[in-house]
Order: sequence, then C-alpha cells, then structure tokens
Amino acid sequence: MPDLFFVLYLNRILKRFMIRKLLLTLLLLYVVKMNAQQDNSRFEVGFNYGFGSEFNNRNYTFTNQFYKVQLYYKLKETKHFQYQILLQPEINFAKHQLLNFYFVKPDTPDYEQKRAEYTQLKSVREYVLNCGFLVRKPVGKVCSVYALASIGPMITDTETERMSKGFAFADVFAIGFSVKLNKVQIDIRPDIRHVSNGGLSSTNSGYNTRNIEFGVSYGL
Repeated sequence: MPDLFFVLYLNRILKRFMIRKLLLTLLLLYVVKMNAQQDNSRFEVGFNYGFGSEFNNRNYTFTNQFYKVQLYYKLKETKHFQYQILLQPEINFAKHQLLNFYFVKPDTPDYEQKRAEYTQLKSVREYVLNCGFLVRKPVGKVCSVYALASIGPMITDTETERMSKGFAFADVFAIGFSVKLNKVQIDIRPDIRHVSNGGLSSTNSGYNTRNIEFGVSYGL
C-alpha cells in the first residue's frame, strides 16, 4: 500500500509539472508571436518640427516654422529598398514681407494702398494635409537614407502680393537620414517646398523655401 500511495503521489507531481511546463511553453510561444507581429508591423506614427526661409531674392522675405504629424505605412520591402506612403497633417507659422513694391503693378486696383499694405511684415498661418511617397535605402543595421516627395491641399489665412487667401497646394521634395533603435526612429530631413494655388485665383506667384526638419517616429 505505501508503494501505491507513493506512485499516486509521484504521478500527481508529474502531472502538475507537465501542466506548468505546458503553460510556460504556451506563454513563450505567445510572446514570440507578438514580437514577430510587432516587428512586421507596417505602421509608424511620428512628429516633426522644421523651419526655413525663402531662396535669396530681391522681391520678398518669407520665414517659417512648422509642426507635422507623420503617419507611415510600409507598402513593400525588398532586399535593398523599402517603400512607404505617408500622411502629414501640418500647421505652418510664417512671416512674410514685400521688399520690392514695384512687384505690385500700377494696373492693379488700389495699387498704392496695396503697396503700403504688403510692404508691412505679415503673419501667415497655413493648414496643410500632404500625402507622400518615400523610398528608403538601409545603410548598415540601424541607419538609412531616403527620398520623399509629397503634395497636398492647404488653407492659408492671409492674402499677400504673391498669393490669395484661401485654398492652395504645397509641394515638398526631401532627402533624409534616419537612425532606428528598436522601434524608435530619429530623422533629419532637408527639403525644398513650393506653395501656390495652381491658378485657381489671379494672385498665384507662390513661395519657394528651403527648410530642415527634425523628427521622431515609433513603430506600432
């Protein structure tokens, strides 16, 4: 009888051990699966801050600083390149001033009044929603370089001699450098930006600026 009790007791211990081992194995498999899903995630979210100014000219000044939310989606990844699309809601705070008042022609209605108005320093606020396409080339295990082109609609709240108030478009071309540490990616991005209203109104000279952006993003 003692031998029987010992066998039953040993059998109970073994069952508990096997159950715990099975639960531990299932937990490890779940963690591995979740990590694999995270590593293969196609989405990233980020935030950028940038600033810039006009290309040197004798007609006007334009300085700006801006804030962007960055929403990335990875379309495809090959051995040498990665392809992403991104959505970029942006708010832009700018200062603009007409330097050459002859830019406002005498055939413009109330041209003297407008010359006086436009040669004053103006604050301009822009609300932008750009959509972009990005091609990334990894350089080593943590670094990468990329090219980005984006375009989108915007609303500007101030009329100037170069562009009417209201609806317009923003076009951006950028070359960037990234460093990725686990899920966190740090960016530096010089870019060229052009804004105009595409001929939707009579005043459509637009602005051309050179900017630099700094950003951070996180893989979801």
